[in-house]
Amino acid sequence: MDYDHTPSVFGHEPQSAVSWGAIFAGAVTALALAFVLLGLAAGFGMKLASPWPGVGGPSTDFTPILGAWMIVVQVLSSALGGYLAGRLRTKWLNLHAHETHFRDTAHGLLVWALSTVAGVALAAHMAPSAADAANAAAALDPATLQRQANIAAQLALFTAIGLLLSAFVASVAAAIGGLRRDEMHAKVWDARRPEAPAPL
Repeated sequence: MDYDHTPSVFGHEPQSAVSWGAIFAGAVTALALAFVLLGLAAGFGMKLASPWPGVGGPSTDFTPILGAWMIVVQVLSSALGGYLAGRLRTKWLNLHAHETHFRDTAHGLLVWALSTVAGVALAAHMAPSAADAANAAAALDPATLQRQANIAAQLALFTAIGLLLSAFVASVAAAIGGLRRDEMHAKVWDARRPEAPAPL
């Protein structure tokens, strides 16, 4: 099946610059992988807090090793989601390579944003209510409250680092996926192109 490579009579593309189907697919995949990795960590005895900001209370067993694992979860899941979004997006025609690269990168960033917001919403739905958390905090001694405040600060730092890294990785992975998609597209069209006649 051939494609129409002629520009639109109105001078713009007939399709949207944002492929929401690819973004949703990448975000769902990123969330699924994050829950799998968190489940594996729990299976190995790690008591992880939520990798999404503002969800759940800090664990009293939180350590920098657990914080590093939270970052790994965020980065790996975002990388897979971003790459899938880049590969699954429909190829645009009549578009400069720099604009294609920017749009692929933006798709990765949107995958990260959507999966982060959805992860926060899901985890907040499963977290205890604010009233229960306040009652539990009121029953603690001042020393324990101070320790929890320190842990919360560490958790916020690791979460912020993880979010920044995963946003960057998702964007780069989507750009790589887009480059791979275009390579495969070019190979298909090269294979379909009729061979030049042999010189006499």
